[in-house]
Amino acid sequence: MARVTVEDCVTKIPNRFDLLMIAAQRARNISSGAELTLDRDNDKNPVVALREIADETVDFSELEDGIVTGLQRYVEVEEPEEDEMDLMQAIHHDVEEDELEAQTDIEEEDEIKEDVLTVHDVAAEEVDAAFEDAEILQEGGELEES
Repeated sequence: MARVTVEDCVTKIPNRFDLLMIAAQRARNISSGAELTLDRDNDKNPVVALREIADETVDFSELEDGIVTGLQRYVEVEEPEEDEMDLMQAIHHDVEEDELEAQTDIEEEDEIKEDVLTVHDVAAEEVDAAFEDAEILQEGGELEES
């Protein structure tokens, strides 16, 4: 095939602006690693893109979609459906309950530790008092009644 000219492609895409945009998009796709539909024959990407357009080996609508997607500044995000929202709320509620339960468990453990320490402190005071009483009795003294 001889060198591709714009006139060869205008028969496929009549609007020259559209031709330019589609050829540029195809050249970008080739540069980013898209598979070639023709042999390169030592041509640069824009020439290969024009040759592919002239031979109609590429999908024009796919290239147009790529152009639109590339030019969009706002990409619409699909809103979750009502069932998905209910599921997400249920999961969030379960997580909150688990966190509350974990916090309650931690508080109970702390309270138990404090009670154990209190019991140990009281027991230690009683043991100390018993030793004092034993010393008084060994020395022959009498215990005071309290």
